[in-house]
Amino acid sequence: MKSLSGILPALPTPYNEKDEVDFDSLGKLIEFTLDRGVSGFYVTGSTGEAFLLSDEERRAVLKFVAEAVNGRAALIAHVGCMSTKKSCALGAFAAEQGYDYISSVAPMYYAYSFAEIKKYYFDVADAAGVPMLIYNVPALSGVRFSVDNIAEFLADRRFAGVKHTSADYFALRQMKTAFPDKALLNGYDETCLAGLCMGADGAIGSTYNFMPDKFVKIYELFRENRIPEAMEIQKQADVIIAALIKAGVIPAMKAILTEMGFPMGDARAPFAPLEAEKKQELLETVMPML
Repeated sequence: MKSLSGILPALPTPYNEKDEVDFDSLGKLIEFTLDRGVSGFYVTGSTGEAFLLSDEERRAVLKFVAEAVNGRAALIAHVGCMSTKKSCALGAFAAEQGYDYISSVAPMYYAYSFAEIKKYYFDVADAAGVPMLIYNVPALSGVRFSVDNIAEFLADRRFAGVKHTSADYFALRQMKTAFPDKALLNGYDETCLAGLCMGADGAIGSTYNFMPDKFVKIYELFRENRIPEAMEIQKQADVIIAALIKAGVIPAMKAILTEMGFPMGDARAPFAPLEAEKKQELLETVMPML
């Protein structure tokens, strides 16, 4: 079982001209990021457009990534679906493919009770039989866990930690203090260093696909207690991230990767293709900084 630390890209899903998954491009991106020192991958998550993929596509991506990585890095399969049954099946499939961990966003839309959400997570963890990472992303899921809620998972051996995509760093610090042996991974790229300073063991993010070297260096500098130097790189990365947010993070990320030689296609509808003017402005801002 590989440890959860360092920099882990949340992989995107590339498409070809026929709107099919482009496995060749995905494989090249995996090699590019591995060569630059990333320690793992988060697969078929938000960045991977999980909820815009068919069940067959998600399974195909999970299988391909496991085979491409072939034990060289930690693998986390995001298996969240709208139903417990589907999430359990996908979790079991990921375990069969050799994933080290599974993860899931909390059940959303129907305003489930915490008791219902807790049962969902335990059911999925049991079905997979590999350690689970809670995906805490209140801005997208609408589910706001308290530290006490999270503690009910982390106290159980089936749960490896939390992907904390939240600006509540006090909560992150409280979780790490209460459960020092659990993995806490920062989820907002623009505050990667802040998360590390507050106790995160590493970080999962979208922009680590096209600037892994910057974030691997931030992580290394942090580990060496060279915080001012790490902050300078974080500032550079944040200029790029601000441009992505302005254009739309996932479509913009795909445009940058395509420009770098990793064809991505457009993000799937209802995402809109980047307007030519926005795309030009984005690339003129970002490419010279990579």
